[in-house]
Amino acid sequence: MKPKLKLIPPGKQTRSTSRILEVTGLGKIFDVNGSFLKVLDEVSFSVVKGCLICILGRSGCGKTTLLNLLAGFLPPSSGSIYLEGRPVVKPGPDRCVVFQEDTLFPWLTVSENIAFGLRGTPGDKTEHARKVDRFLSLVGLTEFRDYLPREISGGMKQRVALARVLILAPRVLLMDEPFASLDAQTRFEMQALLLNLWKEFSHTILFVTHDVDEAVTLADRIFVMDRNPGRIRKELSVPLPRPRRKDDPRFMSLTRTLYKSLGV
Repeated sequence: MKPKLKLIPPGKQTRSTSRILEVTGLGKIFDVNGSFLKVLDEVSFSVVKGCLICILGRSGCGKTTLLNLLAGFLPPSSGSIYLEGRPVVKPGPDRCVVFQEDTLFPWLTVSENIAFGLRGTPGDKTEHARKVDRFLSLVGLTEFRDYLPREISGGMKQRVALARVLILAPRVLLMDEPFASLDAQTRFEMQALLLNLWKEFSHTILFVTHDVDEAVTLADRIFVMDRNPGRIRKELSVPLPRPRRKDDPRFMSLTRTLYKSLGV
């Protein structure tokens, strides 16, 4: 049985012009068996509230390391990260991460996984239950609320993972190639779902990918990363209206530009 999606009607979106994230001179060096490996060097950028950024690059360019620094999982070797004027020094509920692997609790049902992060937050059981019901509906999993993770597909697990973090209303959503392991059709559906949820909640999203088509499909802006060490090689705006079509000449022109930037 296919999950039913609640599609959010398209409409004109108004994005803020205020900056939510400021990254300056960011660098990361790892000690590997007594040798120093510089993974990131002098990475600087700013992100406007409500913007959807794709961080594009080949394997080994430091995309995931950058995301881990933004999440507060790793300390930077140099540089600074500020979220709404406050330094990022550790993980926090204002930044939530969706990984490539679903990381669900296998002993909890779909609804229990979504509700897990609400523990200890304001609100009683009734209010929390209403929130869970709403997010089950938004990701099309109401009929699967009592299923365990092993009983649902990979795409459905990622829907649960999305709902589990969005229910916490983070300021920034960090996504580390979350759709990379899905088949083409499911990946397309998940991209559409992500854009619908983004229209609904206007979160700021930083989405790591190595897929050029995915970046052009999703992003307002694309950061192309170089490697050895990882730096932002190129920044590109994507002015195309949504939904975007791969057979649109403008779409194809942007993908050619990005492939060239990647050296393909």
